[in-house]
Amino acid sequence: MRAVVTGGAGFLGSHLCDRLIRDGHDVVCLDNLITGNPDNVSHLMDKKFMFFNYDVTNYLFIDGKVDLVLHFASPASPIDYINYPIQTLKVGSLGTHKALGLARAKGAKFILASTSEVYGDPLEHPQKETYWGNVNPIGPRGVYDEAKRFAEAMTMAYHRSHGLDTRVVRIFNTYGPRMRVNDGRVVPAFCSQALLGEPITVFGDGSQTRCFTFVDDLVDGIIKLLEADYHDPVNIGNPREMSMLEYARLIINITGSKSEIIYSDIPVDDPKKRMPDISVAKKVLGWQPRTSVEEGMKKTLPFFEETLRKQGRL
Repeated sequence: MRAVVTGGAGFLGSHLCDRLIRDGHDVVCLDNLITGNPDNVSHLMDKKFMFFNYDVTNYLFIDGKVDLVLHFASPASPIDYINYPIQTLKVGSLGTHKALGLARAKGAKFILASTSEVYGDPLEHPQKETYWGNVNPIGPRGVYDEAKRFAEAMTMAYHRSHGLDTRVVRIFNTYGPRMRVNDGRVVPAFCSQALLGEPITVFGDGSQTRCFTFVDDLVDGIIKLLEADYHDPVNIGNPREMSMLEYARLIINITGSKSEIIYSDIPVDDPKKRMPDISVAKKVLGWQPRTSVEEGMKKTLPFFEETLRKQGRL
């Protein structure tokens, strides 16, 4: 098949491109590189892979057949929301509309990369796909949360009104090689601080929880969802819940770091709890994560070490 991946030079998008190429498909990768990195896909450059530096909020046309459209374009970290709030809203709204239009014009299957952030600071725990969320639409995180909620609504409207073959994956915290060291998310922040021997900064009292999915497991779930005949949103994530303090101690233990743990004010609207209910993924897709956090971090840390050395910080 021939697949179009928006945001394909980003962390998740590039791993998805890897998998699609490995499975024998042709891939067209679109990315405007405001948070993506062409180095993430440079190893794929051949006749089966094409890269275009392009903003998918503009008119979107791809020559030739397209069988799959995978819409993964979006800033995805709190620092990005601050730096690119309007771009985040535009790619979730206009970008989703353009990507859906491409899929409809080509008769292609469409999958939207949504997020656990649609649940906001949840009042239900763990979060099921039927939960409607608790989101502050005008807070600093609202630009991402509401962009993804709109993108889900637009995707379901195209499915119902136009009969488009759509999928929606709600992605929980995912980590692995190719994350940006300075993107502000907890995994690169804690890992780089531990490797550099700097204090590890925990927000609040560290009791807020997250669940961490290794990127290979996530991609497996996305492929299984593409192959399934299922159109409602599906949570893909690791149901092992960890407090931020527990995770900081795990990183210190794995790296053998001498870093101390320090505390800072908790960001506005930072969710107190995050844990997926993956009953649907288990039942419909036969999917559950296979990689423990300890195993996944041992696969990820060498990437951060190499990156810090290239930056002259190690």
